[in-house]
Amino acid sequence: MLGDSFFKRVEQKTNVNKDTILSLASKLQKGNMKDEKVLKEVIEEISSMTGKEVNEEKKEKIVNTILNDEVPKNVDKMF
Repeated sequence: MLGDSFFKRVEQKTNVNKDTILSLASKLQKGNMKDEKVLKEVIEEISSMTGKEVNEEKKEKIVNTILNDEVPKNVDKMF
């Protein structure tokens, strides 16, 4: 499980609090993460929550990374 230090780093970078992150994580667990439509909806929701726009090219790159199982195992190191 991710520690509080992870959530603090994410919150500092995104202004999204721990409860919102956990709520989104719960939604992700219930969704099909191999469905391109679901992935795009999640990306749009995160974009909206953080106030950071994601253009179509970047959205496609994120979706393809997830669909091709190329997401780093240590995601917390990305922040």
